[in-house]
Amino acid sequence: MGDARAQAKTVLSKAKELVKELVKNITLGFVFPRVFAFAAKDPVDARKVVFLESKQEEIPDSFRVLFDRMEVDPRFDVLYISLGRHRVSYLRYLGNCVEALRQIATARCVFLNDASDVVSCVSMRPETKVVQLWHACGAFKKWGMSTADLEFGGSRDQILQHPFYGNLSLVTVSSPEVVWAYAEAMVLEDRLDIIQPLGVSRTDVFFDEGFLSGARQRVQAVVPQVGDRKVMLYAPTFRGRVSKAIGPDRLDVEAFRMAFEGEYVLLVKHHPFVKDRPAIPSESASFAFDISDKVTIEDALIVADVCISDYSSLVFEYSLFERPMVFFAYDKEEYDDWRGFYYDYEDLTPGPVFKSNQPMIEYLKNVDTLFDKKRVVEFRKRFMSACDGRATDRIIEEVL
Repeated sequence: MGDARAQAKTVLSKAKELVKELVKNITLGFVFPRVFAFAAKDPVDARKVVFLESKQEEIPDSFRVLFDRMEVDPRFDVLYISLGRHRVSYLRYLGNCVEALRQIATARCVFLNDASDVVSCVSMRPETKVVQLWHACGAFKKWGMSTADLEFGGSRDQILQHPFYGNLSLVTVSSPEVVWAYAEAMVLEDRLDIIQPLGVSRTDVFFDEGFLSGARQRVQAVVPQVGDRKVMLYAPTFRGRVSKAIGPDRLDVEAFRMAFEGEYVLLVKHHPFVKDRPAIPSESASFAFDISDKVTIEDALIVADVCISDYSSLVFEYSLFERPMVFFAYDKEEYDDWRGFYYDYEDLTPGPVFKSNQPMIEYLKNVDTLFDKKRVVEFRKRFMSACDGRATDRIIEEVL
């Protein structure tokens, strides 16, 4: 009886996947292109600029600086659209896609910050520019076509059936060094000229003295226990797939408390995809604080005296401050097999790599004398050379 039920569930699950794939093929191959073509009968509005976000409701950090700049510019009418993927019902999502395509069809420019099969499935008008700002700096863990046939990614055939980046006009990246990685991931090897190291717009805030000076006050408003103590930031990436993202729980928070309480506070910021986050031990409640939904990553990086991460691209942004960082990569081999890296991990990381807590704690106790700033400076020059506080200016000039 149990086997029969299990088999029935398997059959039902496969049937649901087939229906889902069929709906996807129909919407991307037939419905969306026709919605766009009908709306494109109207003339392009030379003032309309659309920022299209796939998932979150609020304007993401990767849009914020550019959006705010253009919103107050009288030359533009700026529109933000969130599709609500994985956040609203599937029918609501499809409706949002239809409305987005109607708006995009008459836009002068469309800004994206992630993969978008909704935009890539239509034939964009020559008057419209599609700009991929992306949501990360540098090139750390693999994505897109770079993960083809790895466990994390789909097959090459699946990726090519519904390309995400086929009709882009411009891709902005953080330095010339990473152009090749974006070309590989986006299947743009024959269009390298559209991948431009103009910088990453959102990093401009790290060169704004007013923004920098207010960061600690903003963090203290959320975590008053920071006081005048130094800040240790633990900001790991997620494990597993996006839809079921898991936050790592191997950092021994209590051991860190025993080693650093009084001198530091530990701020923990998990990836936004992680919804069920590991709890802070009650014994460490006055030392460690989960700020995942409370403090922006920009403010967290600004106030951090030292950063602990693993495979997160935020280390590229943190390198702008030329401060110590360490890498807690207890599952590096498994992660490499699962998703992979663009560079050799040990060669890439501008700080020591640890697989267990105690050696990492011992290093951090002596970080002032052991920190090799030269490695971070070289890392910054290699991967963040176009992030100098003027990226937004260059993007606007290039596009509009």
